[in-house]
Amino acid sequence: MASSKIEWTESTWNPVTGCTKISAGCANCYAERMAKRLHAMGQANYANGFDVTMHPHVLEHPLKWKKPQVIFVNSMSDLFHDDIPLDFIQQIFDVMTRASWHTFQILTKRAERLAELAPLLNWPDNVWMGVTVENADCAYRIDHLRNVSSVIRFLSMEPLLSAVEDMNLDNIDWVIVGGESGPGAHPMEKQWIRNIRKQCRNAKVPFFFKQWGGINKKKTGRLLDGRFYDEMPVLIEAVGS
Repeated sequence: MASSKIEWTESTWNPVTGCTKISAGCANCYAERMAKRLHAMGQANYANGFDVTMHPHVLEHPLKWKKPQVIFVNSMSDLFHDDIPLDFIQQIFDVMTRASWHTFQILTKRAERLAELAPLLNWPDNVWMGVTVENADCAYRIDHLRNVSSVIRFLSMEPLLSAVEDMNLDNIDWVIVGGESGPGAHPMEKQWIRNIRKQCRNAKVPFFFKQWGGINKKKTGRLLDGRFYDEMPVLIEAVGS
């Protein structure tokens, strides 16, 4: 387990590392930068750099973590990448099912494969499923997520690269918004965020504003119109109590 600085989770677990770019939100991938750094440092799990690599030896690690955690699965990859076989994904879901005291959060840009494989997976109540929607061109991913049998279905609109209007938020339980950070970060317009916040309000969906981003995300901070937005799905309270 690695503690996480990501504002909406607590820890990370990477039974797979590595990925390939498929859409605009991948252009300045933080995981790729980190993987190259870890490879250069000689970290064994990154011997293949950012090539998709499965790590069976870490599969059962969450079963050893006795303190309940909110765990982001594959922060350094995409669980529904075409190069990850169904049987390995099923093994990951089996571990999450057995580690019932944790809450697991999965995020994918490959919503089509998610929709294809979802009926073949067991969806315990401690597994949340999300898709990345970085611009209007990616809004179709919401439709693929909508019917997945996950107890919580969420959108990560980070890095937010354009306005995304008139979203259908039926069966969506949570929306996270954040700007791109690091070298080459694209700016994010305040009106894009306000519009998404309004859509969430109208649909009664919790809204979480993660960061403004930029080269120095600590300096730009997390305030939106003078306040923090840390809304979470109601279920998180039950899990943490």
